[in-house]
Amino acid sequence: VQLQASGGGSVQPGGSLRLSCVVSGLTFGSYAMGWFRRAPGKEREFAAAIKRPGVTYNTRSMKGRFTISRDNARNMVYLQMNNLEPEDTAVYFCASAPMSRIQSTLLGVDGYDYWGQGTQVTVSS
Repeated sequence: VQLQASGGGSVQPGGSLRLSCVVSGLTFGSYAMGWFRRAPGKEREFAAAIKRPGVTYNTRSMKGRFTISRDNARNMVYLQMNNLEPEDTAVYFCASAPMSRIQSTLLGVDGYDYWGQGTQVTVSS
């Protein structure tokens, strides 16, 4: 199983980025997908997760700014990030979990079986 995240970069406050993650080696439609981030000196933090369109989970601090989506035909999951803040600077990771996992499980790192390598997002003026 491989998860490959991309789309990170440097952006000014208020800017936008769209992260992508392509997955191979598993039946993509049978897995929930999540995005986490790890800021310097901090633990890995949940950002968003999706089971299918309309069944998504977000953190309160990022809701309204971050939108997760998926394309099962392309084995892709995306994280659209708008109105970025310096506090969003982190390495962002995609991860996959069996679709049967419940919401509370998907909010934590232990709920995921497979992880990508991460992509760096830097928000700075």
